Amino acid sequence: MPYIHELEDWPTFTWDHRVLVGPLAAVRHRQGRLIGRMEGLGFDLRSEATLRTMTEDVVKSSEIEGEFLDRGQVRSSIARRLGLDIGGLVPADRHVEGVVEMMLDATQNYEKELTDERLFGWHAALFPTGRSGMHRNTVASWRDDRSGPMQVISGPFGRERVHYEAPKAARVAGDMRVLLDWFNAQQGIDPVLKAGISHLWFVTIHPFEDGNGRIARAIADMQLARSEQSTQRFYSMSAQIRQERKAYYDILERTQKGDLDITPWLTWFLACLSRAFDGAEGILADVLKKARFWEKHAGDSMNERQRDMLNRLLDGFEGKLTSSKWAKIQKCSPDTALRDITDLMQRGILARDARGGRSTSYSLVADEQAPTNE
Repeated sequence: MPYIHELEDWPTFTWDHRVLVGPLAAVRHRQGRLIGRMEGLGFDLRSEATLRTMTEDVVKSSEIEGEFLDRGQVRSSIARRLGLDIGGLVPADRHVEGVVEMMLDATQNYEKELTDERLFGWHAALFPTGRSGMHRNTVASWRDDRSGPMQVISGPFGRERVHYEAPKAARVAGDMRVLLDWFNAQQGIDPVLKAGISHLWFVTIHPFEDGNGRIARAIADMQLARSEQSTQRFYSMSAQIRQERKAYYDILERTQKGDLDITPWLTWFLACLSRAFDGAEGILADVLKKARFWEKHAGDSMNERQRDMLNRLLDGFEGKLTSSKWAKIQKCSPDTALRDITDLMQRGILARDARGGRSTSYSLVADEQAPTNE
């Protein structure tokens, strides 16, 4: 069976409006309600929700490709670029800065045309050293076929399975010109549908040697920002795709080996987007929980170390909080860390976890838990 890019009518995609009209209307309704709720919040809470969402988007989009970024570095990089004062900023390496730069350009400058030069800039930002892992990567230009055809492969050496083979490199420039002209034109297609189509179209061309998945998701985010006419992001499609990674690759493979009727792909894309809105509800709940916490403790006297560590816990501290981690993060002595923790325990803000492992760990006290004195 030929791949869709080998079909005579490529890239004339078709879809069944009757099948999609209901799911699209439901997604647009949920999208509008979510944006309305977020706009009802104050500026600080909207900024916090945007920061959390964008951090999740960058981290999870990279995880889909097997790359694991430092969440603190990503958060700090985004905060600096958006001019947000969050405290506890940490330096970010150039790889993190590049991924953040690409994502922010896509969503903050969504009204600008998407061009090959802009895509080359995104690609260069993803690979600042010119390497992908141990391998030298052709950066900021379309791929070539010097190392053989571009294939998506899984399985051990000698028993590989080819899931997909992209168009020959000689076709890439022409195919990308058609895609970019379509992307920038006004065809009367709903921009949410356009996000799903452009995502599929880009990864099918697979124009770069590496980084195609992350750039495809940035392109989809750009269209979703156009659909809302807003630079603020309150949900993460990449985070939802990360949760549904196997289903994502399965539907991509079926679509790329099918015909040009992409109704099943768009049906899945809309359903995945709807589930992404569920994740936004969790982010909103966390942001409001953090706001209530600091409102409750507005009059409390705390040092900067304590405020920073409490914010880290409220933002979803990874792993267990111990006095040694406190000392390392805050660059203070173990005795000072223990005094900070003990003070917060006496106020009923922190509590010692049930014993487990060699180190004592601590967590925030739940709102309904009575203060303890230790």
